[in-house]
Amino acid sequence: MKFEQDRWIRQAQADLDCAKSNHQSGFYNWGCFISQQSGEKILTAYLYGKGAEDVWGHSLADLCEDATNFDTTFEMIKSVAVLLDKYYFLTRYPSQIPSGISSDIFTQDESSKAIEIAEEVIKFVIERIENS
Repeated sequence: MKFEQDRWIRQAQADLDCAKSNHQSGFYNWGCFISQQSGEKILTAYLYGKGAEDVWGHSLADLCEDATNFDTTFEMIKSVAVLLDKYYFLTRYPSQIPSGISSDIFTQDESSKAIEIAEEVIKFVIERIENS
């Protein structure tokens, strides 16, 4: 499972780089969405590293809950990680926005905050992986 964990870690970090690139290019909705994706992938990496045979779901809150079965300190990051969950649909689908599109409503500040949260989640999870 170490190989699978490492693949997911690398993808989480690549996604974070992509989120930053989208942010710098003014694609703030994509900066938010890819930040959510990087959080989802780092939590998936942790669970694979703990021996999970199948990790599914997109909710960081749910993935953190699964991780608490191995380390109760994931309850602490859950309250932060959950903030990224709102970016899973809202950032991509016009049907989620009453009278506009996601490219029009997400701001530079919101994208910056999403990236900051993703960085915090990644740091938290990497520390647990390295110390286990």
